Amino acid sequence: MINLKRNLLTLALASTGFCWIAASSAAETAQSADATVAADTDASADADADAAKAKAKAKAKPEATTELEQIVVTGFRGSIESAIATKRDNSSIVESVSAEDIGKLPDVSIGEALARLPGLAAQRIDGRAQSISIRGLGPDFSTALLNGREQVSSGDNRGVEFDQYPAELLSSVVVYKTPDATLIGQGLAGTVDLRTIRPLDYRERILAVNGRYEANGKSALNPDQANDGYRASATYVNQFADDTVGVTFGIASQSTPTQSERFNSWGFADGPDGNKIIGGSKSFAQSNDLDRLGLIGTLEYRPSDSFHTTLDLSYSDFQESQSLRGIELPLQWSSAQLQPGFTADNGLITQGVFNNVKGVMRNDFNERNAKLFTFGWNMRFDFADQWGAETDLSYSRAKRDDFLLESYAGTGPNGQGATDSLGFSVQPNDTVRFSPTLDYTNLNIISLTSPQGWGANSTQSAQEGFLNRPKTEDQLAHLRFSVDRAFSSGAFSKATFGIDVSRRDKDKVANEFFIQLPGDADSVAIPSEALLGTVSLSFLGIPGQIAYNPLFLLDNGFYDQVRNINADVKTKSWKVREDIGVAYVKVDVNTDIGGVALSGNFGLQAVVTNQDSGGFGIRSGGTTAGDGFVAVNEGANYTRLLPSVNLAFDFGNDQMVRFGASRTAARARMDKLSASQSFNTNDANLLNTDPNHSFFSANGGNPKLKPTMATTFDLSFEKYFSGTQGYVALAGFYKDLEDFVNENDSVVFDFVDFVDLLSPAQQQDLGTTLGLVSGPTNRGDGSIKGAELTVSVPLDLIAAPLEGFGIITSGSYTDSSVKLGDNPDPITVPGLSKWVANSTIYFEKNGFQTRLSHRYRSTFLGEVFGFGAGRTLRSVKPENLLDAQISYAFQSGSLEGLTLLGQVSNITNQPFTTFDNGNQRHVIDHQEFGTTFLIGASYKF
Repeated sequence: MINLKRNLLTLALASTGFCWIAASSAAETAQSADATVAADTDASADADADAAKAKAKAKAKPEATTELEQIVVTGFRGSIESAIATKRDNSSIVESVSAEDIGKLPDVSIGEALARLPGLAAQRIDGRAQSISIRGLGPDFSTALLNGREQVSSGDNRGVEFDQYPAELLSSVVVYKTPDATLIGQGLAGTVDLRTIRPLDYRERILAVNGRYEANGKSALNPDQANDGYRASATYVNQFADDTVGVTFGIASQSTPTQSERFNSWGFADGPDGNKIIGGSKSFAQSNDLDRLGLIGTLEYRPSDSFHTTLDLSYSDFQESQSLRGIELPLQWSSAQLQPGFTADNGLITQGVFNNVKGVMRNDFNERNAKLFTFGWNMRFDFADQWGAETDLSYSRAKRDDFLLESYAGTGPNGQGATDSLGFSVQPNDTVRFSPTLDYTNLNIISLTSPQGWGANSTQSAQEGFLNRPKTEDQLAHLRFSVDRAFSSGAFSKATFGIDVSRRDKDKVANEFFIQLPGDADSVAIPSEALLGTVSLSFLGIPGQIAYNPLFLLDNGFYDQVRNINADVKTKSWKVREDIGVAYVKVDVNTDIGGVALSGNFGLQAVVTNQDSGGFGIRSGGTTAGDGFVAVNEGANYTRLLPSVNLAFDFGNDQMVRFGASRTAARARMDKLSASQSFNTNDANLLNTDPNHSFFSANGGNPKLKPTMATTFDLSFEKYFSGTQGYVALAGFYKDLEDFVNENDSVVFDFVDFVDLLSPAQQQDLGTTLGLVSGPTNRGDGSIKGAELTVSVPLDLIAAPLEGFGIITSGSYTDSSVKLGDNPDPITVPGLSKWVANSTIYFEKNGFQTRLSHRYRSTFLGEVFGFGAGRTLRSVKPENLLDAQISYAFQSGSLEGLTLLGQVSNITNQPFTTFDNGNQRHVIDHQEFGTTFLIGASYKF
């Protein structure tokens, strides 16, 4: 036993050291495992799994079950043990996070909590962990459930933005790495199930309130945004009628500020002597304020062992405002001239001076308003001792309105006015610092204008700004019915048969406007009523610039809005409908093989899909609409069979081996299913006979896209200590991918039906009717494989004096080989970091708790906002994030139930940095968000 403890300590410390050295120390990975089992979700998959597990445990090791029932552990240690119990007792390979107490997940957001789980990683957007990658695959390949029900998203795609859901209103989160046949809405990479409180799981009335003050270490970078905010929540749980009726009500409100010093480059151009040089810069001082109101309600009724029903409602109102002020500096890609005497280093010009720089001062304002509503009603009937039936009805809807306003100012219109002689130098962090000679705070030379003459053409004067107002709506309805039969003897413990039908409608409408000065004026003084002072850009080397309120200008007649009628705006609008029917069967296994307890399940889903997409394009025979577009509707029908197997071999002494095999699918992105296409002609290629360079071409979405398919295999070795107090797990996985979506493919198409759009002379000279249609296809395949090591150990298992101390650490390695089309070279898969690691060191005793957490992910291809708020993929530099928390819970006396808490996140001010061309020196975006501080208290009555 002593040797076992020594080996365990060695393994834990070695793993911790590995994580930190690899920059991968690891954040609360098992913390993320927080106990989700206690949630007792209504999803049929969970009910089936729990029933099978309970029987397996009763048969295989009743002593452990009895011991678990006798131990009561609370706080962070309790959440860890609950998470471990969920992992151990589930038939699938899962990770989980559970609340330390009512209204308190172990992290400030769901994204942060998920990012600490083995094999998971988060991408930060505006400083928040928003999107999640599971086992190297980005949010396109996973799905999110709420209480077992598939959820809509507020973005353009299916991937859920997790900051939409208040962490304070969740009891647990379970991540399924392997599916079973009753898991509806399962993802290819994994499935995230968010779970709320079940009031009948408690036997007392509970009222818990939480309040925190939040501030950023950076001063407010913009005068019209705050630097501090708050988080507040309250949860009420009660039972009535002899504990047959239970209710839960929760409310969470927050106002969270973030500050970001953003260096941005246009890219890197070819410079003199074969060196690369910055092409231009668009850098900002950015301030965000996120205001969110979340509500949940649950009504649970269980009058007998044979009937149970639950009604769930939730609502989230998400509003975020963003002020950005900075100077756009056209450099090598402009009329500015690089002066002699520059310095180059290893192929990059790192220092020099540009003359004739005509800067565009930006005072931008963005706002997002998203509302999310969900409804779910579950009923469970048990009869004749062995038979049961379950129904589940759910509906979710998300609406999002974006308001993206750009406002320009400068020294004169269209290249006129004073110019800058601008020095620049590349810094050690690969950003660029500037040395201006022009005073950008001088109101005598700065006015509202279009300094570069952007937007000017034969029919339109230059624009002094731009307004983008896209709207998105997503609706999803599910109806599920299942019947199950339990068996009292034999190898099979239960069989479940069911059907699920769903309809999903997602629409996006593009609205874009040029912002112009009234009366065709090319320059107007900035109204004094709009002035806000100045904004410091010292992080760029620029002392400051004029700050004004662009909303005031728009609302008070200082700007005209001129609708953008260019073809690409119309084709940005689309709608997608999916009608899906799923028939499934699952058989639970509970038996012994050669003295080894075997539990698990095998099953099959038959998924029938009818997808249809609407958009805009040009049809043969000429245009039939005044704007040159007609409505287009296309789609596809297909059926996929998804078998799954989950087996757990219990060798006794808390040692288990799990095996999973399945066929999984990831439906194509909604925006890639768009039927809209732009039709293009190129007069320069009229005589060309090569289809790759022909007169005709088109580009857009592909409503006939099929899902990416994967055949997956998982193997996990797990050793548990003292029931659920600690564990070590080593897991490996392999995914063979087919029909992988190639987003930038092209196919040859015969445009013969479009020849009548040409003049007779053009028809006679036309070289070929063949041309390329650019858009997504399913011409991709490959594989992803990886391994994960997790250690969660309370150190009193090793030495009694270490009681209260513990460590959770995990590291994962993922590799891919995915090829697109005819290209023999593998691509970089979006969302994949080869190395991900998390560690948490904690101490908890006598009400006092402190922990230090670290998470790391290596370079990956992330999804960021590009031109026109569109989706762009960029390489992201490695990240090391360090967070800490300290709290004290009064355990007796008049203050019993009160907890005081302090949290610090992003302690080292870790930046988010993207780069281009595979060269980390070619920085595109570098954002520093500062350190966030939270102090507060919670009280449970």
